Amino acid sequence: MEFSSKLIQNAVNEISQLPGIGKRTALRLVLHLLRQPNSQTEELAKSLVSVKNEIKFCSVCNNISDNQICEICANPKRDNSILCIVEDIRDVMAIESTSSFKGLYHVLGGKISPMDGIGPDDLNIDSLVEKVKSGEVKELIFALSSTMEGDTTNFYIYKLIGQFNVVTSTIARGVSVGDDLEYADEITLGRSIINRIPFENSIKN
Repeated sequence: MEFSSKLIQNAVNEISQLPGIGKRTALRLVLHLLRQPNSQTEELAKSLVSVKNEIKFCSVCNNISDNQICEICANPKRDNSILCIVEDIRDVMAIESTSSFKGLYHVLGGKISPMDGIGPDDLNIDSLVEKVKSGEVKELIFALSSTMEGDTTNFYIYKLIGQFNVVTSTIARGVSVGDDLEYADEITLGRSIINRIPFENSIKN
C-alpha cells in the first residue's frame, strides 16, 4: 500500500502493529483522526501516553491500577479469604463484569508454557504461595483457561500449596475447553464461578 504522505504512512505502520488491526483499518483510523478537531486528537495521544507512563500494577494482586493498591483490593466489602487465580488482567475484567464474585484476585501474568519459554519462575507464583502461608486465604479458585497450559499451571500451584489448610476449587466447565475467559459470555462465566467444583474432582475427570 503506497501513500502520498510519509506522515500518514508512518502513522498507518504504527497503528497496524496493534492486534487485530490491518493496514486498511489503520488507514481508516488515521483518515478519521485527520477529520477530527486537533483537541480531540491531542487528548487521544495524551491519554495513550498517560496509560503507558502512569499505569501501575497493584502491589497486592498484580492487577492494573491508578494507585499502588487497586480499587478491588482496597474495597473493605470484598472477601479477602477467597482468592481467584487468573492469567491476566483481561480475566479480572471478564469476571468482574459478571458481578458474581466478591472475593479478591491474584494475577499470575501468564501460564506455564515450555513451548513459549515460560516457566513457573516467570509468573507471580511465589507471592501467591506467601499469601496462602499467611493463613488469611481460605479458598483458592483456579480460573485459568481450559487449555493444557492452564491445567498444567493449575496443577503446579495445587501441588505447591497442598501442605497448607486451604480449600481449592476450579470454575465449572460451563466455559468450553480451550476457550479463554475473556471470550465467555457474562452469564456462562458467572455461573461457572458460582457453581465452582473442588479442584480434586477436576483432576479425576
